[in-house]
Amino acid sequence: MNLTLWIAAGLLAFVALAGGISKTFVPREKLATMPGARWTGRVSTGFVRTLGILELLATVGLILPAALDVAPVLVPVTAVCWILLMIGAAVTHLRDGEARFIALNLVYLALAAFVAWGRLGPEPFTR
Repeated sequence: MNLTLWIAAGLLAFVALAGGISKTFVPREKLATMPGARWTGRVSTGFVRTLGILELLATVGLILPAALDVAPVLVPVTAVCWILLMIGAAVTHLRDGEARFIALNLVYLALAAFVAWGRLGPEPFTR
């Protein structure tokens, strides 16, 4: 189960990294033309960049605390934060009528719930 949790956290970290890089460094106007990112045209550049930075922090929080054995409790905490982010993303895509992105958000939410449950319950980093 430990390996499965690491793989799930790694997948989420990869998704967070990709989203974080695009939201932080791609101009908002360009993002707004991409599938699933229409919402960026309705919000401020600062808001989009803030979400991008939070996603970059999630990338770090899902892997490094456990890998370095420094405050590994941050992994499930980050996973819970990711769940909240995915709820917001699903609501946003629902408003835009983008069902396929809602499904993707729910997959990411389920992975994050699995990581949070696994690391807070049966497979914590400390015993």
